Amino acid sequence: MAISRHSGHLFIEKKSAAEIAKEFGTPCYVYSKHSIEASFNRFKNAFAHRKNLICYAVKANSNIAIINMLARLGSGFDIVSGGELSRVIAAGG
Repeated sequence: MAISRHSGHLFIEKKSAAEIAKEFGTPCYVYSKHSIEASFNRFKNAFAHRKNLICYAVKANSNIAIINMLARLGSGFDIVSGGELSRVIAAGG
């Protein structure tokens, strides 16, 4: 499980939310690499019997690290602007 509670403390994967807040300040966005990869692969496997290309809508979240992770998993990208294209290229997509 990506998010859990142990002894009254919140953990995201194996790092405590308090440690994340101390390191990066607040507010901050925290993503679970494991959850994103698992969700993408479940979706990809559900359509494996058909020729397909799963495309991530960059407007949903243009975080370069997320785009890079999805590119390495074989995702295509739905882009609607030059800025979104630049982010995908910068991320290796």
